[in-house]
Amino acid sequence: MTAVADIMDYDEVVERFDPVLGLEVHVELNTRTKMFCGCANVFGAEPNTQVCPVCLGLPGALPVVNAKAVESAIRIGLALNCEVAEWCRFARKNYFYPDMPKNFQTSQYDEPIVFDGYLDVELEDGEVFRVGIERAHMEEDTGKSLHVGGETGRIHGAEHSLLDYNRAGVPLIEIVTKPITGAGARAPEVARAYVKALRELLLALGVSDVRMEQGSLRCDANVSLMPKGSSEFGTRTETKNVNSLRSVERAVRYEMQRHAAVLAEGGTILQETRHFDESTGTTSPGRRKETSEDYRYFPEPDLVPIAPSREWVEELRKTLPEMPWERRKRVQQEWQLSNEELRDLVNAGALDLVAETVDAGAAPGEARSWWVSYLAQQANNRGVELGELSITPKQVARVIELVAQGKLTNKLARQVVDGVLAGEGEPDEVVEARGLEVVSDDSALQKAVDEALAAQPDVAEKIRGGKVQAAGAIVGAVMKATKGKADAKRVRELVLAACGQ
Repeated sequence: MTAVADIMDYDEVVERFDPVLGLEVHVELNTRTKMFCGCANVFGAEPNTQVCPVCLGLPGALPVVNAKAVESAIRIGLALNCEVAEWCRFARKNYFYPDMPKNFQTSQYDEPIVFDGYLDVELEDGEVFRVGIERAHMEEDTGKSLHVGGETGRIHGAEHSLLDYNRAGVPLIEIVTKPITGAGARAPEVARAYVKALRELLLALGVSDVRMEQGSLRCDANVSLMPKGSSEFGTRTETKNVNSLRSVERAVRYEMQRHAAVLAEGGTILQETRHFDESTGTTSPGRRKETSEDYRYFPEPDLVPIAPSREWVEELRKTLPEMPWERRKRVQQEWQLSNEELRDLVNAGALDLVAETVDAGAAPGEARSWWVSYLAQQANNRGVELGELSITPKQVARVIELVAQGKLTNKLARQVVDGVLAGEGEPDEVVEARGLEVVSDDSALQKAVDEALAAQPDVAEKIRGGKVQAAGAIVGAVMKATKGKADAKRVRELVLAACGQ
């Protein structure tokens, strides 16, 4: 291959070449136990504490299929508009890695559980792009290697490696697209939108927590280029384990630019895996890419085939939830949101939180205002996602209700929310403990008004003379005297009445 230091300008890339993408997304299921044994499937445990003879591949240990994982695979397939196989089986995918204790991965080869589907994804400007789904198959995850002593965290330059087999045997669904063509300059955006839509779908199904930063959803991005006018696919590279939506887009874009630079210089593309560097936005070579023949697939002799009955499949179809994009259209119409307002809600990760707050009794406008303004600010200050704040939609709805009842002003309500976030209890408990309820007793308010008017006789005289805008000074004095607990509207009414206005 000709060595090319630079990448091609992106506009020139799409002028000279047509990109072809293939996206392989690995999803760790949130089943209670692993795919073929009874070990706990929990993230973050001490190394090598969730292992047994089966997931360690010890002689004589026999696997048993996790029925819940099969159910999840079928539900994923149905949500992706796939056909569900009437009969399928597992195979052994043979290769050696230190973190694969059996020296083979139990997977599915030419007989996946679901196949031939599609997912429609919406791009930023509202255009819908259909991504074909080739298959989704069941398999098990590998263990995890930790390379110690190097600068990059990779094996090259490391002093030694540690192995944690807790992840070995965790249920995986690999979702493989058909070749994605016709995206042109928007190919990187399509890749990101697809992974985002898929993540939302899986979260709605409740089959995975899809936390990309923890590796429970990982994307392998295959990229190749065809010269304009050609119909023959180019040689592809596979950028492995890309773990954020932004990185998926950046990795595809970079590989398109790198491929184009190599091809323009008369070089050839190696079929290989690549590693994406988050800090530089570039990829680097991994290993030469094997073909299916290299894996020496053969049917798994220790597991019986799976034959989902059509009755069971239809029962599972009835459990599918409202899809995220369908829900967005519904709430947009019900809440009378503009496209921009809806996009802001989705981008802030607030849509579900607002919907749950509305379900708890709050008005949509009030719920939206709280989550995308004050609460979003608090999440940003704490460096957490909006949904990770220590307040529930039900609690937000209660704060909104207290404001509507006149028991809190908006300013006091923010103090109540601060108390809930600080772990001081439910909204009503914070109100009582902090003494935040609005002073609504007219006699107490009237006394405060009279004292404020007496303290500022010149202002009182202006109000009596018809300059009602001067009442703001008296209202401010009353609010200060009551520590913000008075209803400003009611105070103004009492001020004007006291001055004969």
